Amino acid sequence: MMKKLVFNLPVLIALIMTIFACVKEDDIDTDSDIKLNFSQDTVLFDTVFTSVGSATQAFKVYNPSDNKIKISSIRLGKGSNSPYRFNIDGISALEVKDLEIESKDSVFVFVKVTIDPNQTDAPLIAQDSLIFVTNTNVQDVKLVAWGQDAYFYNRAIVSSDYIFKADKPHVIYNYLIVDSLYTLEVSAGARIHMHPGAFILVYNSATLKVKGTAEQPVIFEGDRLEDYYKTLPGQWGRIWLYAGSINNEIDYAIIRNGETGIQVDTVGNSSNPTLRITNSMIYNMTGIGLLAQGTTIEAANCVIGNCGSYDLALTLGGSYDFRHCTFGNYWNNFQRFSGLILNNYYIDINKNIQTRALTKAYFGNCILYGKNNDELTLDESPNSSTFNYFFDHCLLKTSQSITDPTHFNNSIRNQEPWFMDPGLIQFEPDSTLSSVINKGSLEVINTSVFDITKDIKQKSRISDSFPDLGAYEFFEETK
Repeated sequence: MMKKLVFNLPVLIALIMTIFACVKEDDIDTDSDIKLNFSQDTVLFDTVFTSVGSATQAFKVYNPSDNKIKISSIRLGKGSNSPYRFNIDGISALEVKDLEIESKDSVFVFVKVTIDPNQTDAPLIAQDSLIFVTNTNVQDVKLVAWGQDAYFYNRAIVSSDYIFKADKPHVIYNYLIVDSLYTLEVSAGARIHMHPGAFILVYNSATLKVKGTAEQPVIFEGDRLEDYYKTLPGQWGRIWLYAGSINNEIDYAIIRNGETGIQVDTVGNSSNPTLRITNSMIYNMTGIGLLAQGTTIEAANCVIGNCGSYDLALTLGGSYDFRHCTFGNYWNNFQRFSGLILNNYYIDINKNIQTRALTKAYFGNCILYGKNNDELTLDESPNSSTFNYFFDHCLLKTSQSITDPTHFNNSIRNQEPWFMDPGLIQFEPDSTLSSVINKGSLEVINTSVFDITKDIKQKSRISDSFPDLGAYEFFEETK
């Protein structure tokens, strides 16, 4: 005898709805490790605005999951204070919530920025980010645009002779490469702003000419101009005079707040030094102020100081001539090494010592001072090789003896220079008690390839026939 099936309609409807609800919920990937993919991690607005500027860029957001995902929130980091606005699938807002993207699908995000570049008190770079929250996982896409009118270079290659003019700032993203056989000339008063990690590379047989003046120095620094960043090191990469670059000249430059100020690699096919640098300041680098690797440098009236590793590193041999330079090692953070290292070898991948002749390392009327007990490191090859260095009328902070006449002439040791404010890169003598006053040699000046009868501030060194040591000549103020 067969029994009849009896259906309770309300219960059946509830059961069907529960099944469908579960299917819908299961269709969305709730894995907390899920990450979105983006067509780009930074949106750059490289339009040069000439009036009130408005530009739009787009990028794509991808769902890599095999299931649908729900982005719980997409918002601008600066909210209503942001110069940016965005639009997703026709939705325009400061924040979008609960956006679903099908499996292996994507959506376009349109970003618009509106800036008046003629507001000179605005930041040089206007930055924000779009923040995506998916299953508690937070990701962002950087937004970068002009805050002022400027020249913009992103992964740029200079393939002809080119001039950085001083009419508006130059901003470098990633890198700018001066290609072989060409010259980059930087005009007096130009300002070069480097994004984090950015560098200038002067390639084999290429040349850099920086032509600053005492009144209009050329400035290399980061692209953030707020007060917080004025003394923050490590904001950009380096100026890299690559192996084989030639005839590089830098006069009246201020190079600050990067990782390595200048790196100079090996000699090029020229009778001139790889680098001639005068009347310039390099400071507040997380790494090395001036790094030389088996090259030739002539320098005068330069101040290099307050760097995280070395102020000056002359490595892998080479030939160097420094006159009336001040090396001040007063890094505010933990100082890892000395102010100056001289080296004539390296260890190859097979752990063999490869020597490189240090044919000349001459320092005339210079100051090497700082917080360490010994600011001079002599790293000579354990194998036989040329290791020539000479300190002629210099002040040295060192625990080493300076009595050997083959390496030292009329130099003084561990006597206070009484700098004005070394923490702020003010290495001028500030007292008649300074040990550097009238301790220099006129012969150092007269035999220089440069005219260094005046100091870095254009004050006469020879008015009393007794030049001071370092880049600055002391003049007592008269009341």
